[in-house]
Amino acid sequence: MKRSRFSEAQIIGILKEHQAGMSAPDLGRKHGISDTTFYNWRRKYGGMEVADAKRLKALEAENATLKKMLAEQMMGVATLKEMLGKNF
Repeated sequence: MKRSRFSEAQIIGILKEHQAGMSAPDLGRKHGISDTTFYNWRRKYGGMEVADAKRLKALEAENATLKKMLAEQMMGVATLKEMLGKNF
């Protein structure tokens, strides 16, 4: 996954500038981002504080770990069922 040039704190700062009245195209020119990037950030981080964004990132990492563990368990169960299904 591509790493962002901006930290969560910087992104939230840019979004707060927008809330203060600066337009999205002006923010794009000032910070070197596209309008699409700005709107994606607003969809993901809109209304958050820095602590909330850090918590979101931690939860996403934990969720990815749990999904990986579940997939490994399901593969193990499928392998055991296949082995038990064969006649030796």
